[in-house]
Amino acid sequence: MSAFLRLKLLKAEVAPAPGVARVDTFAAVSIKETEQSPQGPVLVQKKKTFYPEWGKCFDSHLVTGRRMMVEVMDRASPETKIAEMVVETEELSSICKEEPDPSSAINLALDLRPKGKLILQVKLYGQTSDCPADRTPEHLESLPKNATALRGRRNAIHLRQLSVCERKGHRFVKKFFRQPVYCSYCHEFLWGFTKPGFQCQVCAYTSHVKCVESIIANCTGATVHATLSKNLKERFKIDMPHRFKPHSFLRPTFCDHCGQLMRGLFRQGVKCGVCGVNCHSRCQPNIPNLCGVNERLMAEALKDVDEVKKKRLSSSSSAGSVVSPKGGAGAIGGAAPKPPLAAIPDDHEIYMDVTQDMIKPTVPSRKGNGAAGRAPPPPVPHKPAKPSYKLSDFQLIKVLGKGSFGKVLLAKLSKGNESYFAIKALKKDVVLEDNDVESTFVEKRILALGSSHPFLTHLLCSFQTPSHLFFVMEYLNGGDLMFHIQVSHKFKLPRARFYAAEIICALQFLHSKGIIYRDLKLDNVLLDCDGHAKLADFGMCKEGVFAPNKTGTFCGTPDYISPEIVKNERYSYSVDFWSLGVLSYEMLTGQSPFSGDSEEELFDSICNCNVPFPSFLAPSSIDYLKKLLERDPEKRLGCMEDRMPIRSHPFFSPIDWVKLETRESEPPFKPKVKSPGDVSNFDDDFTFQEPNLTPCDNRLVQSIDQSNFRGFSYTNDRIKI
Repeated sequence: MSAFLRLKLLKAEVAPAPGVARVDTFAAVSIKETEQSPQGPVLVQKKKTFYPEWGKCFDSHLVTGRRMMVEVMDRASPETKIAEMVVETEELSSICKEEPDPSSAINLALDLRPKGKLILQVKLYGQTSDCPADRTPEHLESLPKNATALRGRRNAIHLRQLSVCERKGHRFVKKFFRQPVYCSYCHEFLWGFTKPGFQCQVCAYTSHVKCVESIIANCTGATVHATLSKNLKERFKIDMPHRFKPHSFLRPTFCDHCGQLMRGLFRQGVKCGVCGVNCHSRCQPNIPNLCGVNERLMAEALKDVDEVKKKRLSSSSSAGSVVSPKGGAGAIGGAAPKPPLAAIPDDHEIYMDVTQDMIKPTVPSRKGNGAAGRAPPPPVPHKPAKPSYKLSDFQLIKVLGKGSFGKVLLAKLSKGNESYFAIKALKKDVVLEDNDVESTFVEKRILALGSSHPFLTHLLCSFQTPSHLFFVMEYLNGGDLMFHIQVSHKFKLPRARFYAAEIICALQFLHSKGIIYRDLKLDNVLLDCDGHAKLADFGMCKEGVFAPNKTGTFCGTPDYISPEIVKNERYSYSVDFWSLGVLSYEMLTGQSPFSGDSEEELFDSICNCNVPFPSFLAPSSIDYLKKLLERDPEKRLGCMEDRMPIRSHPFFSPIDWVKLETRESEPPFKPKVKSPGDVSNFDDDFTFQEPNLTPCDNRLVQSIDQSNFRGFSYTNDRIKI
């Protein structure tokens, strides 16, 4: 394959127009070819102009006479060109060749016309043995619509069932507020991670948890009105609309409905001319008709009335009761009062009970009380104290990956040996806000469990700071399968079969422990320096799913989600084998089996469309893929309790499973690794970033309840650092 350039436009340094504070720029790139005509050489643009994001890579082959024109535009006026530049790709190539290491990326500052600088990054592929051109250039318009390289890295989604508290038609969900807000009921401040509040999903009414039971205002967006609100209107004649007018507030003012600060310099919101209630213009339709009513005092008065009613009822029932011959009291003319309902445990309590049952040792029951009925506790062996680690023990070197959760960084010990590690850093405020505390502990437990299996990423230790959580894992410098499939476009049959077999071993190990993986994709399969595959990222896993138990959470990466998840049906291990079918299809064909311009179209394709199989696939490969992509989970290959049906499929006939599970099988592909700390098998989009932790707001850090993360720190005594 011919040599090509990988380019990344970093930024454009242009001066804003007079009277404009700053300019929001974007780039338009046009590639033009030199062709001969009767009048001489002319430049012809054969492909459409594209608009790369700042910091994103694109590729261009080295073709004689090819020129790249970059136009810098302003988003405020997209039709107006601010500056432009034209450069030949061969000129950029010659600059790379002049560097001491031609395979390294270099930063250039090119002049813009009429003025300004364009900062870009250039890397040359195919001119040196260290940087061969065996990667498929990522021309988006030249690939099929559903090609894997088009989709790039895909984030997983996890839709948890939020605990909804219904009150007066409001649908309140618990929420942590990053900025100070006012409680709409008591008008006191509410913010931080130590005191979560409630916010209505319908009208955005905000309150303390303690204030929810006292609210008398009905949700204006609810279709069913609460009985108490009807009584307010019918018995107390409370139906007084506010008289709102636009208002300019001269000092910081908070909305009396959603509790948030009203921003702006003038006419930030509206104000009632009668009672003085302030709110956003967007919140005005949601304000209840309680003009002039102090909701807090009204709620206290109604509470007093209820207490008086209860006292009267209790006195009348005690006067009308008789004593039975056996000494018991019975109510005359009515049934016995119903016992109070038991408190309903939340999901966390239920999960903890299940976890305790799972780890509880099986002890034969004995009759009797006291020590006679209990088994003596086993002697506790003396163990040496485990070493503990902290962030200052590690030197951060490169960024390996990044997502909404945080970052994955390459690191090594500041003192000691030259071993390299991958550190996954999670922001505590994001974990709390997404209600992912339990998921982090699940991930820690499964990573620790993975130390006993050759095809799972191993955890060395975990620790925390006031703002972050850290997983220190083995560094797999071979890169992930997404990176390699973008290099090769698709894998040859022996290579795809080898990866699929090792993934099956890892999945069946997790399933034997009652764990569903739920996020199998190219991005989460990493290669070590020898070419063996390992699963990583266990944040989506579900524990405690032993037959016949099932779960029902909607989660996973959209392209890999199974039909039963899309249909909101309960599921078990079957979802992992569906994802294996999608991943195997991508490895063998270089394309995704399902496509869609939107998530709805993609899900419809997953549930209804036939999968196309290219003619170059072997019959055993087609049969293997068809049985994995079976929409009926009961008939899907691999879902039986016996692990042999999938292992004995003709697709895996060359595989010696005994040698494979002991890592004695020779991998068909060995990644090119120059050193233990080499990052050449990871995307340039990440590795060129500064290896710094994303800072957190100190006020938010101080408000975090650190007891939520008690027990997170851990050191794996099976692995010596």
